[in-house]
Amino acid sequence: MPQPRDPYQVLGIARAATPAEIATAYRALVRALHPDAQHQPADPARLAEVLAAYTLLRDPRRRATYDRQHPVTAPPPDPGSTSIPIRVHPAHPRRQPDLRVGPVRHHPE
Repeated sequence: MPQPRDPYQVLGIARAATPAEIATAYRALVRALHPDAQHQPADPARLAEVLAAYTLLRDPRRRATYDRQHPVTAPPPDPGSTSIPIRVHPAHPRRQPDLRVGPVRHHPE
């Protein structure tokens, strides 16, 4: 029996995706794969794969269990490359307060 695909790859999302991103990706795929929306015969296996991936990832406990059982493995480092640590500081724009001008009155002298 073939190994089922990674549900994150099936939905086309990152492992750090939020529940809203998961639902958005699922809805877009179902809309695209639905038999009424296509001009060609539908692929029921692909639609079932998308449904299974969404069923797994929408439940926080199932998703956590899957993530524990299938950890992300980093590719081996390139022997000719050097790792350089990078720190990114969040930009804090210095914003001036809005200039507010009220009615101007003429004071003749």
